Amino acid sequence: MMMNKGGMAGMMKQMQAMQAKMDKIQADLETKSFTFESGGGLVKVTANGKQRVTSIKIDPQLIADNDLEMMEDLIVAAVNKAVDETGKISQEEMKKAYSGMLPNIPGMDKLF
Repeated sequence: MMMNKGGMAGMMKQMQAMQAKMDKIQADLETKSFTFESGGGLVKVTANGKQRVTSIKIDPQLIADNDLEMMEDLIVAAVNKAVDETGKISQEEMKKAYSGMLPNIPGMDKLF
């Protein structure tokens, strides 16, 4: 089956619209901040929607306790949570952007 020029132009226009929407979502995600905690708030990690850690706050009490191993574990837990959760948020935003624009092809939802 051959596609006529009008159909091809329409498809290209739709692809350009999808790309512009994706670029906007990615720019928006970069400006959003999400904070995640571990140890009941002893460690707080803030990350943006592009899965970049932007700050780490450690409660002074954790430092005063002088338990380096616990501090390391809490930092790792909070960073992992931040990366995992911001990845999910980003994926959900991309799914919203593409809903209705892509054909209902099994497995396509796994791409975003």
